[in-house]
Amino acid sequence: MSRRSPALWTFAITTIALFMVSLDNLVVTMALPVIRRDLGASLSDLEWTVNAYTLTFAALLLMGAALGDRFGRKRLFIIGVAIFTAGSACAALSPSSGTLILARALQGVGGAISMPLTLTILSGAVSAERRPLALGAWGGIGGLAIAVGPVVGGAITQGVSWHWIFWINVPIGIVAIALAYFRLPESKGPGRSIDLVGVGLASLGLVGIVWGVTHGNGRGWTDGEIVGAIAVGLAFLVAFLAWEARAAEPMLPLHLFRRRASVIANGVSFLMSFGMFGSIFLLSQFFQICQGLSPLDSGLRILPWTAAPVVVAPIAGWASGRIGARPILAAGLALQAVGLAWIAAVTSPTVSYATLVPAFVVSGTGMGLFFAPIANVVLSAVPQEDEGKASGANNTIRELGGVFGVAVLAAIFAANGSYATPQTYTNGLIPGVFAGAAVVALGAAIALALPPAVARLRRPDKVEAVRPTNLGLAS
Repeated sequence: MSRRSPALWTFAITTIALFMVSLDNLVVTMALPVIRRDLGASLSDLEWTVNAYTLTFAALLLMGAALGDRFGRKRLFIIGVAIFTAGSACAALSPSSGTLILARALQGVGGAISMPLTLTILSGAVSAERRPLALGAWGGIGGLAIAVGPVVGGAITQGVSWHWIFWINVPIGIVAIALAYFRLPESKGPGRSIDLVGVGLASLGLVGIVWGVTHGNGRGWTDGEIVGAIAVGLAFLVAFLAWEARAAEPMLPLHLFRRRASVIANGVSFLMSFGMFGSIFLLSQFFQICQGLSPLDSGLRILPWTAAPVVVAPIAGWASGRIGARPILAAGLALQAVGLAWIAAVTSPTVSYATLVPAFVVSGTGMGLFFAPIANVVLSAVPQEDEGKASGANNTIRELGGVFGVAVLAAIFAANGSYATPQTYTNGLIPGVFAGAAVVALGAAIALALPPAVARLRRPDKVEAVRPTNLGLAS
């Protein structure tokens, strides 16, 4: 028992942090209508409440492991959890939508530092023969947090207040920090330089584009500030790619994208998150705004969608190692597209829940079929020494897909509808979700171009290591 205790402590500490950070991908979605009323938030404010977390998380995710390797994994893990906890307290105390957005960005910084280190620290604490089991459990807990996020968010918002979806992180974070300080050993990896220039260029570029898309409907798409923000954002992203091409230790190694399988895998990851999570942003508010349901009842109604991947993903992972990733991946994306189009086709302010459930199950099944095969493809498309970087890059691209999905689909919503009445909300939701379905369907078509050779599971422990979160927004 004494030999196992350090590993058990490490598993408990890292998965506590994993669950807390992953939960915040979707826990806020059920509180959005209440936040809108309490803080007088606009549609763009709600978008940034979601995207401030996801955008900072995505922009800094690749830095987390590098910081830990250089300055100490235990030290940076504690710092990351502390930043996330402080951001949660600031979010709970926010008197306005502007301060809430800033607090959510702070949460994203903490999550980006601590999340990748949960995997690194856990991998180093268990023996090689137990690593697949430990990493599989780690992935399951991350997926569970995503699945229950809407229900937990709805229950807390209804039972106490929306502030407590953030307050609940504070005692959990303090416990995780204390346990990590006393129970985790310190470790470092190979000394790596930190690509601060790359982080800065990518962050400025993404913020400029997302800001422009978010405010385009309100100001007009030909407005000088909108055009300027998008143009400057694109310029920064071009500069980022140019910098990464010549940096000694780039944040995003561009050689990872020289193979067709890698380009396709990351492309369909972006499109899946774009369509799926942009749609979730709109649909998560539908039951409260259009049908007058409570936050908890709304969260429970989303559960057939978010919980299905927990059941389906392990089966898909097993099957992808035997029949290949391509057919499962394409089928999963196709099912997601069908499910979203189905939802958009039948939705009305008075649609019955029984009418929506089959479409939710189809969408959730498609998500479950996507995640394990994409992990297989991402890792099989690169040499063994690049697997960690490839996994991190794919997670980042998937996060960014969710950011742009929320921004673009909300823009489509704003162009066709509003929050004024249930009917006007539905008028905006339907074309937005149809657009999400079209984007995911494009991903399904692209997935068919995957090379057949990228089809077999090479090492189960490596595949399990790919982050399973963002079964929502993401993480």
